[in-house]
Amino acid sequence: MAEKVLLNEYKALSKETWTNISLIADNIFEWSVALIVLNPDSLYYGGYFKCTMKFPQNYPFSPPDFRFNRPLWHPNVYPDGRLCISILHQPGEDVMSGESAGERWSPVQRVESVLISVLSLLDDAEVSSPANVDAGVQFRGDVKGYQERVRQDREKSKEDIPEGFVMPTHESAFKEEKVEDTFSWSDSEAEDDFASDGSDVDEDMFDDEGEETGDDGDEE
Repeated sequence: MAEKVLLNEYKALSKETWTNISLIADNIFEWSVALIVLNPDSLYYGGYFKCTMKFPQNYPFSPPDFRFNRPLWHPNVYPDGRLCISILHQPGEDVMSGESAGERWSPVQRVESVLISVLSLLDDAEVSSPANVDAGVQFRGDVKGYQERVRQDREKSKEDIPEGFVMPTHESAFKEEKVEDTFSWSDSEAEDDFASDGSDVDEDMFDDEGEETGDDGDEE
């Protein structure tokens, strides 16, 4: 079951512009994932953040393991790249942490929901119980210093962009297809002519129809 679920998810995510995924050693249970931030207002915009995801044999009943390949200066990222986020915690309530079952992993969750949660967390750090205490302190007390550390991580992440890979931007990812305008002034003039003579045309049309009906009746 796990293989089939993961294969379907893999195929779907391969079509997304905000992530670039591949299998590690052709193993469906181990993915190389790159998160591409497309929010132009984000400090992480333009970054290519590589991660590794490992899935248990009983997926989706247990959560995957997720970690950034490069150190990321963030209150909710441990120095080894692991992430402190509720959605990756084992199912069920945890009285010690205060997390409800609804916040933690459940079989209805998917890889996409995990990755979207991670992207959201990057810009909306939870500093009440930080995984990286120093990053949490700087986040609250030295905004400019924190932003500079993030900028350095963002620029460093670009070294992992594969050769030949075209990085999407907000504009290229969300541009709308241009709809061709087929309207012409001749169409407008024709409509105006019809509107001005509409009553006469209607009357003639009905008269003609009546005559035709009568003729048909005579022939019968």
